[in-house]
Amino acid sequence: MPELSSTPDAHELTHSQLFVLRMWQENLGEGQLEWRGKVQHMISGEAHYFRDWSGLMACLQQILENQPEHTK
Repeated sequence: MPELSSTPDAHELTHSQLFVLRMWQENLGEGQLEWRGKVQHMISGEAHYFRDWSGLMACLQQILENQPEHTK
């Protein structure tokens, strides 16, 4: 069985991205709450806000598409 390493190799590092995800609940009134969030790409600083999971996925896709070819 191959040994598992907790340290990524150079290939993995050149193809990885780092994001910060922040989520919070907004009070919409009348007892209704909604999850909202912000995702920020740590290398470029680009950030987007979202209101649902499909919005999060769209934000991530947009950020990754805006990255220079050598960082993808």
